[in-house]
Amino acid sequence: MTLYLRLAATSLVLLALATSAGAATTLIHAGELLAVPGESPRARQTIVIVDERIVEIRSGFANSSEFDGDVTVIDLSRQFVLPGLMDMHVHLQGELGPDNDSDALKMSDQLMQMRSIHFAMNTLLAGFTTVRDVGSSAQEMYAMRDAINRGWIDGPRIIAAGGVGITGGHADISGVSPDFMEILTSPNVCDGPYDCRRAARNVIKYGADLIKITSTGGVMTDRATGTGQQMEMDELREVVLAAARMGRKVASHAHHEDGIVAALEAGVASIEHGSYTGPRAIKLFRETGAYLVPTLLAGKTVATLAVEADFMSDAVKAKAIRVGNDMAGSFEKAHKAGVNIAYGTDSGISRHGTNAEEAVLMVDAGMAEMDVIVSATINAADLIDMSDSTGTIESGKFADIIAVDNSPLENIEELLDVDFVMKGGKIYKQ
Repeated sequence: MTLYLRLAATSLVLLALATSAGAATTLIHAGELLAVPGESPRARQTIVIVDERIVEIRSGFANSSEFDGDVTVIDLSRQFVLPGLMDMHVHLQGELGPDNDSDALKMSDQLMQMRSIHFAMNTLLAGFTTVRDVGSSAQEMYAMRDAINRGWIDGPRIIAAGGVGITGGHADISGVSPDFMEILTSPNVCDGPYDCRRAARNVIKYGADLIKITSTGGVMTDRATGTGQQMEMDELREVVLAAARMGRKVASHAHHEDGIVAALEAGVASIEHGSYTGPRAIKLFRETGAYLVPTLLAGKTVATLAVEADFMSDAVKAKAIRVGNDMAGSFEKAHKAGVNIAYGTDSGISRHGTNAEEAVLMVDAGMAEMDVIVSATINAADLIDMSDSTGTIESGKFADIIAVDNSPLENIEELLDVDFVMKGGKIYKQ
């Protein structure tokens, strides 16, 4: 039996079981459907959804009378329909601005969590149905992830990281008094390979889906410590090994090439930012298959704020201008060299809900519109090991579906104004 016939038979079985059980059926009439990014879109298609899953794609506009029970028909016959987008680098617990320090001191954990839900909904309504949060207060983020998964609150599907960093590095607290540093220092700040092994195991113990490390310095660290390599190879290797032993991947924040190379040699699954990806790093990216998550929007945001705003310290401003203005050129070289790209914005540096602006910057840097959409769907799903349930509009997968007025393959700015959002069969915007 051919693959097509097997899929068709499976769809019929799923549809028969669902309708016999009285499940809710939804039909989406798609004027133009990009079911599998990377392939050509098809005109006049019907997506058949039962509860939270897609069970069939039919050519033409199916009639509700063809199905048993109550059927809801959604008319997107004049719109371009595609899978829900995914952002692999967000920080849902905050947004960069002049009040960050006072908020940290004055806001209760509970109020901060309410704000996080607000930011999460902004993200979902922008068409991003799955995100990877790679830097938040862990227990609160794990709680929000679990509450969304249980249907208690609304928001995008969250893959939540636990952070491991070194003393004085980018993941450690900075910019406050020594007394507050003592209070706010994470137990997952480590030094030396065995201590970093302990920290990696500890974040997994408390619920991390993956581990986020910082192999180099960072722009927003309020110290003049640069953006070169900071974690040592033995520390990096121990974190990656400890994560792998427990079935977790590692993502590494990295700006300069020395830190990118070290993280890739240690075996990380993705490099976040990759601002100075050079020939050695590109060679390792291609050998390992690791993903680059470029976050061009973060670079643009910090470079702009460093000039126009007055809340950054001199140390941060200097790094923001230099790194922010260099990221696009490095990304263009990496993409042209065949590096795997997964979509990510660093939202929280930029405003939540503006995630699609990254797509415009990627196109401006030379990436084709279709490749951008692949990076935000198929590639992102692969990075988080969810290719079997999301990333395309196919039978058996979550009904994560968005629609825009016109084809983003012709004008990527269409993604800036998403008109329809469905996640797991539930409509959030229409």
